[in-house]
Amino acid sequence: MERLYPADCNPRLLSPLTLAFVGDGVFELFVRERLVCQGNCPVKSLHKKSVEQVCCSAQSKASQKLLSVLTEEELEVFKRGRNAHTNHVPKNAAVEDYHAATAFEALFGYLYLSGNIERLREIFNLVCDD
Repeated sequence: MERLYPADCNPRLLSPLTLAFVGDGVFELFVRERLVCQGNCPVKSLHKKSVEQVCCSAQSKASQKLLSVLTEEELEVFKRGRNAHTNHVPKNAAVEDYHAATAFEALFGYLYLSGNIERLREIFNLVCDD
């Protein structure tokens, strides 16, 4: 595994909300990459499709596909993200969806910062499989 972060930055020691902060960006980048590789289309259309996939409810739904395939370590990170105490839930999101989406993003952030890109792609492909 190739490290993507300095040796003194251990993702196991980061808070679940910090992992989710990174994971949000990683997941969005993967979604954008996938959309662009599916074919050239107007940016407005790409943006609309991207927003549909990265929104809280879509991430919550995607997280349900993961539970049976996560390793013990991944499940622990997922649960830490789900149980993280947040001070704000967007007005257009259900609390349960927001917590599931935070768990999902925390897992993506953890795998990315751990340098486990192969596993990250495997999980991404699983949740994006229609």
